[in-house]
Amino acid sequence: MQEHVLNAGESQLDARDPGAQPYYLPSSDEVSLFEQCHQNKLAVMLKGPTGCGKTRFVEHMAWRLNRPLITVSCHDDLSASDLIGRFLIQHDSTVWQDGPLTTAVRNGAICYLDEVVEARQDTIVVLHPLTDYRRSLSIDKTGETINAAPGFQLVVSYNPGYQRMLKDLKPSTRQRFVALDFEFPPAEREAEIVMQETGIDRPTVTALVSLAHKLRAFQDRGLAEVPSTRLLVATAGLIAHGIPVKRACQVALVSPLSDDAALVGAMNDLVELTFV
Repeated sequence: MQEHVLNAGESQLDARDPGAQPYYLPSSDEVSLFEQCHQNKLAVMLKGPTGCGKTRFVEHMAWRLNRPLITVSCHDDLSASDLIGRFLIQHDSTVWQDGPLTTAVRNGAICYLDEVVEARQDTIVVLHPLTDYRRSLSIDKTGETINAAPGFQLVVSYNPGYQRMLKDLKPSTRQRFVALDFEFPPAEREAEIVMQETGIDRPTVTALVSLAHKLRAFQDRGLAEVPSTRLLVATAGLIAHGIPVKRACQVALVSPLSDDAALVGAMNDLVELTFV
């Protein structure tokens, strides 16, 4: 798979590494659904909590479909020019540089906009012609209209639970995508993922996953973000490299979740009870 994570204004494609298969453990029919969307030139929206595997899924699908992958991490200041491109001063002249979206359109890549609702609404609007029958991108600054090359696909993701009270996509945007819902995997599958990623022993992983499921109940007590599969992998990675289990849980699983002393104390109590 060919993957490149782009900063604003940067646009290029890396060399392909055909042997690097990103590990992904399917939970339902999301793989076949994504393949059908790609075949039918449909844009895809991935919805789910932070760290549940959305980005890894896209990486896996890009590898599976043998398509280049360009990833853009969206933010409040992301402009249309950051996605499409801009003129840059070079010596005594100006040179046009494609943005990541334009690069993907020209090269038939999968363009993945991570946390798309973080981008400004006037930026998101430029995606619309790429998500319907037109499959084209207009560049006002150059007067060029680019038809998407074969294999191009637009994929976006966001966390509806976190964004619900802050930002959301307009209905006119949402209805342009096929939506795939993601959740944290069941305990047994989550343990398989963590073991595959880190190589630590099953008893420790089983206890770690059990702890995470208990900590997720703290969302009812004011925890804004619950421990993700990503945090479990980070914690297990520390354990695999010799950090004591309880200490790894404190710094990688509990402390990143909250600064509230009472919440942190209660979560650390669970760590102590889990790993006696």
